[in-house]
Amino acid sequence: MGYKGSVELKASEIKRQTITGVTTAGHTLNWTPVSEQSLIVTINGVKQHDSAYTISGTTLTLDAALVATDELEVIGLMDVGRPFTPAEGSVTNAHIDSGAAISQSKLATLAIDTAEIADDAVTADKLANSINTEIAANTAKVTNATHTGDVTGATALTIANDAVDIAMLSATGTASSSTFLRGDNAWAAAGGDNTPAFRAYSNSDQTIGTTSQTLVEMQTVEFDSDSDYDNTAGNYKWTPSVAGRYFVYARVNTNTALTTDSQYVGCSINKNGSGGPGDNNAWTKYGWPSVSTIVEMNGSSDYLQVYTQTNKSGGFQTYASSSGSSTSWFGFRLDGVS
Repeated sequence: MGYKGSVELKASEIKRQTITGVTTAGHTLNWTPVSEQSLIVTINGVKQHDSAYTISGTTLTLDAALVATDELEVIGLMDVGRPFTPAEGSVTNAHIDSGAAISQSKLATLAIDTAEIADDAVTADKLANSINTEIAANTAKVTNATHTGDVTGATALTIANDAVDIAMLSATGTASSSTFLRGDNAWAAAGGDNTPAFRAYSNSDQTIGTTSQTLVEMQTVEFDSDSDYDNTAGNYKWTPSVAGRYFVYARVNTNTALTTDSQYVGCSINKNGSGGPGDNNAWTKYGWPSVSTIVEMNGSSDYLQVYTQTNKSGGFQTYASSSGSSTSWFGFRLDGVS
């Protein structure tokens, strides 16, 4: 096989220098020694131990100064044990021992750069087992990705169209026809529940006096999503547990005819026990006033109630039925309020 490692020793790489007539300990050599051990130093023919001198660059320093009659001789062996760098592309398969594993650390030890290895020179059996294992693992990843056609490209791997299905996503929640994938990688239902919401109505007639406002008794709860409606006597109020703007409506059905155009029946939605905001009251001479409005609620203590009033002498009675077709009140959340 071709030579690798240190270069062969040649005559031109043996240096020799004789120094006489000086009286110093330090002496400049005409080459740079590899180390103290690469020198043979003699004084008047007597070899000096390498502990008797030191080397720093081209300077040889003895542990004692010479006298004028001393003869100093220095013999140096150049480049012994130094690695060499092969020419680019000069290392081929023939230059690698059969069965010898090549690793990055071995290439570094031999001072062989990958650029100096000829193309296709190193086969799989010349690689270290760890490299073969990594190659096999990565090949499996690429093969698994490409054999179904979901990863393409020679230099840049890209995901093919329709390659990733829902089962391959790591999103939380459940994917279905009624959910969507949010920015936080979670499946969520589109929109939201319009709650809290309720409907209550009167199940018995109620006598209403003249002039003063009277709380309408809505005893029966048709639905109440968040159990926010209080149908106990004297209360009949809705306190939504979520802050928001709510659309609410109410209607009062009378069981007493109004006989003149000057007689009226009123209906209002009051907030927190007093007259409600804006246009939340209505008056009619036909006996069944209704009102609707949007009210902002704080979601903790605000509540709504339905009140009615008449100027008819002797008052009137509300009309109630067990089917809920009488006076009623409905609440519905529109949006959240910050």
